[in-house]
Amino acid sequence: MKEIALESLLDKVESIFKLTNLAAARAIELNGGMKKLVDAGPKEKLTTIAIREIANGKVKIKEGK
Repeated sequence: MKEIALESLLDKVESIFKLTNLAAARAIELNGGMKKLVDAGPKEKLTTIAIREIANGKVKIKEGK
């Protein structure tokens, strides 16, 4: 699997704290049965899938007021 640079992820999300929370929340959604937005192997971890989805711009933070 290709490694994803932290800098490229921080271009999508402005802080490491938000990135961590977004990846964790997405992994929980995937664990609950939500559809994967990227191609993934059967043994790939949910957190890795979540990080790949963020890197590809498929998952973003929904900003509140």
